Amino acid sequence: MGFAERNWAGNVRFGAARFHEPRTVDEVQSLVASATKVRAVGSRHSFNAIADTVGDQVSLSALVRLVEIDTQRGTVTVDGGIKYAELASYLHEHGMALANLASLPHISVAGACATATHGSGVTNGNLATAVLAMQFVTSGGDLVEISRDHDPGLMDALTVGLGAFGVVTRLTLAIEPTFDVRQTVYEDLPMPTSAGQLDEVMADGYSVSLFTTWCHDDIEQLWRKVRAGPEADGAGPDVSTRRFGATAATRKLHPIKGLPAGPCTDQLGVAGPWHERLPHFRIGFEPSSGEELQSELFVASDEAPEAMSILRSIRVFLAPVLQISEVRAVAADAMWLSPCHRRASIAFHFTWIPSWPQVEPVLATLESALAPLLPRPHWGKLSTITGPVLQTRFERLEAFGELITEWDPTGKFRNAYLDAVLG
Repeated sequence: MGFAERNWAGNVRFGAARFHEPRTVDEVQSLVASATKVRAVGSRHSFNAIADTVGDQVSLSALVRLVEIDTQRGTVTVDGGIKYAELASYLHEHGMALANLASLPHISVAGACATATHGSGVTNGNLATAVLAMQFVTSGGDLVEISRDHDPGLMDALTVGLGAFGVVTRLTLAIEPTFDVRQTVYEDLPMPTSAGQLDEVMADGYSVSLFTTWCHDDIEQLWRKVRAGPEADGAGPDVSTRRFGATAATRKLHPIKGLPAGPCTDQLGVAGPWHERLPHFRIGFEPSSGEELQSELFVASDEAPEAMSILRSIRVFLAPVLQISEVRAVAADAMWLSPCHRRASIAFHFTWIPSWPQVEPVLATLESALAPLLPRPHWGKLSTITGPVLQTRFERLEAFGELITEWDPTGKFRNAYLDAVLG
């Protein structure tokens, strides 16, 4: 694969002087040791400059694939370049599964975990919570391994590491026996119900997502994913036609009204393998709607109804630039830079039109309106929240910066994005 000068969305032009695709960990070590500035890049699905550098940009997509399953321990160890689509298919073929997946299976495992990317479900943590051990190349080219068994404090600090501590070359993840999921999409969930009974709505399935433009009296779509029990026949449809006043769709839908549903995973309550239902988009299709920008803000679960009211109140500002908004639930965790650090959260995702000059003032208005709720942004998406404000939202951010200085004293992995985040 040749060097891509831009990210997937096309809104970030990389400034790297050189691009590398090492095939072995030894090559990664040599490259990092000799570089002055270096950053790892994953599947390029971040919408900001987190993976950018003025020096050497490294993709691990060409690393020799590593997938080692340990069924007794319930773990899988993978290389730093693998994507969830590859891993999920392999795990299912061998009778195993990850507990959760993001909306898109096309993203890299290492990149998703480094930015606390997530799926949905009140009992499901972000994808980084599955990480039990990591191997990475530090600024001196050394190979370091840490694990939750032996280094729980370091794991909390480094797992959502924003690429600041080194190039992740291997991860060990928790897995479980494979399972089936039924996905049903419901239409026209009354807005008062969605806000007034949000806890019940979001807990009404293994993974639940709400899709809305905030412009109507109803949440346009409720995507409900439930694990099929041992008594299920594995093929029969979910026969429930009403949930909280919403009606089950009778045809397959795309989250964005008017777009073809072909790229979406199967719906209509028919059970299928976990990796073909938990993501919204199918492995064999390029994800989402095409050209777009994305933002996401996390608020504490008990603050979410107020956040929904605020978003409704500014819908006239959102409408011209918003394609769709998604509401998801994510369980609390202990990782320092997780947006769900020590608080169960509701994540408000925004898919915008691909015009930053138009989107930026709207996003600033949105973030200002939600400011009393102390929203935390997604590290891989667009935000106007500055470093000093982030210090008040992420209580371990200052300690995170001190740890970076300890591990990377010359700032080899630092870039403009990290400088802005750390203030």
